[in-house]
Amino acid sequence: MAIRSRDRVGRLPTATANFVGREPELEKISTLLMGSARLITLTGPGGIGKTRLAAEVVRRFHKATRVPVYWVRLERLAKGSGTAAVEEEIARSVVDTDFSMRSAWESLIDTFTHTDTDTVRRRQQGVLVLDNCEHVLAGVGELITELLDAVPGLTIVATSREPIGWVDEHLVAVPPLSRRHAVTLFRQRAELTGHPIAEPEQIATAVKICRHVHNHPLYIRLSAARLAHQPPAMILRGLTGGADDRRLYWSPGPRSEADPRHHGVRDVVAWSYELCSDKERLLFDRLSVFAAGDDTNPEDSHGADDAAASMGTDLDAIETICSDDTSETDMNSHTGAGLARQEIEGLLERLVNHSLVTVHITPTTVRYSLLESLRVFAQQRLRERSVDEVDEPARLARRHRRHYRDKVVFAAANWFGPAEQDLLDWARAEWDNILTAIETSITTPGEAAVGLEICTGLFALRVPFYTGAFRELRQWTGRCLQATRASTPQPTELQMVAMALIAGIAVHKGEHEDAERMLEDCIAACIPDPDSRRDWRHTPETDIGLPAPAELAWGMELIFAHRNVRAIGVLARAREKFHHLGDHGAEAVSDLWAGFAAGLLGTAQQAHEAARRSLDRANASGASLLISWAELSWAITLTKHGNPTEALEVERRALAYLLPLRDRWGASWAVQFRTWSLAQIITDSIATGKLDRDTLVALATEIAQLSGGTKTQLARLGVHLEKLGPLADESAEAVAIARQVLGPEAFTAEEARGSRLHPEHDEVERLALGTLSIGKTPNNQTSGKDLTSHWQLLTPAEQQVATLAAAGWTNTAIAARRGNSVRTVDAQLTAILNKLIITTRNDIIEHVPRNVIDTVRTEATHVPH
Repeated sequence: MAIRSRDRVGRLPTATANFVGREPELEKISTLLMGSARLITLTGPGGIGKTRLAAEVVRRFHKATRVPVYWVRLERLAKGSGTAAVEEEIARSVVDTDFSMRSAWESLIDTFTHTDTDTVRRRQQGVLVLDNCEHVLAGVGELITELLDAVPGLTIVATSREPIGWVDEHLVAVPPLSRRHAVTLFRQRAELTGHPIAEPEQIATAVKICRHVHNHPLYIRLSAARLAHQPPAMILRGLTGGADDRRLYWSPGPRSEADPRHHGVRDVVAWSYELCSDKERLLFDRLSVFAAGDDTNPEDSHGADDAAASMGTDLDAIETICSDDTSETDMNSHTGAGLARQEIEGLLERLVNHSLVTVHITPTTVRYSLLESLRVFAQQRLRERSVDEVDEPARLARRHRRHYRDKVVFAAANWFGPAEQDLLDWARAEWDNILTAIETSITTPGEAAVGLEICTGLFALRVPFYTGAFRELRQWTGRCLQATRASTPQPTELQMVAMALIAGIAVHKGEHEDAERMLEDCIAACIPDPDSRRDWRHTPETDIGLPAPAELAWGMELIFAHRNVRAIGVLARAREKFHHLGDHGAEAVSDLWAGFAAGLLGTAQQAHEAARRSLDRANASGASLLISWAELSWAITLTKHGNPTEALEVERRALAYLLPLRDRWGASWAVQFRTWSLAQIITDSIATGKLDRDTLVALATEIAQLSGGTKTQLARLGVHLEKLGPLADESAEAVAIARQVLGPEAFTAEEARGSRLHPEHDEVERLALGTLSIGKTPNNQTSGKDLTSHWQLLTPAEQQVATLAAAGWTNTAIAARRGNSVRTVDAQLTAILNKLIITTRNDIIEHVPRNVIDTVRTEATHVPH
């Protein structure tokens, strides 16, 4: 057949001077190209930047190796086009002028197997880029198999919203931009509109806009284009994530955009949506009932497994809420087909392959979510499924509320035992969906009590202590409480429990006026007769008939607001009332706080009895988090009435358990209690003369540093330490002792150093555990070799080249990895040898700083062959 000269679509896309980010992906794909990979598929949702990334990486690769690159755009082929159509499109794009009567296949093979004297080209005949494959997967998959078999030296780079499915396919998932690069791109695009983003307030708004469009490059371009019509604040207000969200109605992108699938957010999503089966679309629409998820760039992820475990929702929730049981068959007759529970998992996996559902995988869990833009699209489709009297969004939202209410109530009733940690982990992972359930309960008439049940269950499960979400949960509980007061009849008992819990939380945060007011309202609800409750605050030793939750809140108020030792008796009374109710978890919590009260305010005998009883009960239950808190109570008793050295070991054990669980509240208390123990050791040592001056200074220095770090942590948690009664007293005394040992100036300097420890990196806790020296925090790391080596004379680019060379990469491989020519890398390596005053690349390793050695080891495992 006659094939004319390649037309414009066969050329490599024009280079863009403002290519942003993607260094990890560029390096990964370059490494695969230098290795033995035959098919590399870049996957991800539409507009995420697969095409731009592919163009940039093959352009750099060609510049370094001179290997020919062939570019084919498949988006203009009709959906479902077969192998013959794909073959013709590839031939039309990559074959030079050919008026012979050969077949397209023969022309392709001849083009790809052409060789010359260039040794690199003989080894690898070329790189074929197949852009936009998802709508012709069957045809393109078959042709890829045939091409790779016929041309051993050919490497194919494909871009697709789902994998091709070849047996040895290398998948490279293209993530959203990092937060930093997302804002950079937004500002670049803002410049084009004539409305640059420069002021700090504007930049902060841009960050929020990028977060709402999940740092998606195309959506960032579309949102920045709105600056020609609206200020940043208006654009942000339109990104609600709900029915009034404006992103689906944004004006199309540039009219000259060659790909109509990328004109707007709706176009991007609709292209993938139309490739789905009817059941896949139905499940996708129903998934909009869940909270929007996230898809983070690895550069922004600290503790990737922890982050993934707290995103999206689990399969059980999706199956329960989105499937159709027999009782709802009539409700779903209008959909044309229902969803059986057993087919949900397979449909989910197909939606993940379509890049419509985001999957979050850890070593032990798999969770699923819709990004906000996709959720907005799915919500709209779900509303369109409402027919006659059936309101599909309302029906799904009701099932969602009931599911999470039932799960929270179950967790609250069963946490006291070995399952405690799993139930708390579940609540943390499902937090966004739990809040969504609470929110819809408030906005749906007659449903506020469901939300209040969820809130009180979360308090009973002690989720705020575990997650630090005191303020958030308190606000939601208050809103639910207010909403239930419009109900008839009112859930009076549930309201009373909620008020008691809010009062207890306010006490813990040092907000005593709010706590007192809420507790007064709670008592009034419990005992309506004013005369019967007139002197209740003055007679804590008298049981006036308060329910157990009110007794518990009152006991905590007596500890932290009034430093009143009679809290021990009130908490004991709460324990007995919870025992009669059969609520053994709340009974143990009452025991725990009685132990704290006795240790802080009681006699030595009271402290030992209460703290020991609490610890024994916790140990017997197997509830590991409760055990750690009970150990903290025991540590207080040891410090004030026993052996502070032993208390240090107990505190370290509790902290070592609490830290990996991300229990910020308990960890901060453990650090505070350590300063008390250290201060007591100083006091005892001064009295007996056991320790020398240097040791006392070391102990006082640690107190100062931990004190500074703790202040920073508590400020982030919104806790007023100075208003926490005996806690504030003990901490102030520890500070005074350390200040006396060090002197005011030295103490202030060390406290300031501690305040600079990074909370997100657990540096305060690691300092308390002894696994971090404050002189070696990440911002201050140095090594002896760094000070004498000439490594610092190298430019950043030369340091990167030197690292790869030390790992065993050849100059050609380094050039391909970095997108340079081999000549450039040769010159850089010569400069490196001269600056390090060495003669061969083998000597570079001797000059690599200790903090770079791990990078060298990692790169050594990726040397291309």
